[in-house]
Amino acid sequence: MFVITLRFADKTRAPQFMDGHNAWIRRGFDDGVFLLVGSLKPKAGGAILAHNASAEEIEARVKDDPFVAQGIVSAEILAIAPGRTDERLAFLKG
Repeated sequence: MFVITLRFADKTRAPQFMDGHNAWIRRGFDDGVFLLVGSLKPKAGGAILAHNASAEEIEARVKDDPFVAQGIVSAEILAIAPGRTDERLAFLKG
């Protein structure tokens, strides 16, 4: 499982790449990799919870985000090996 943070580096250019960024997010959900996408508060960027992919696949996917490619955000990928979960999230331990 991975937690990905996308922190703004140049927010002023975000509007011109927003459609591409949103399409990238949709692909992550359509591919079954993204579980959750949300905003970092206050207006600091975004975060993603991802699974069903290798570290290399996650890195490649993140580099494919137009916001990352254009330097609008800086990305950090944290790999997590779930050891204990609430029963509703037990599927993450697989």
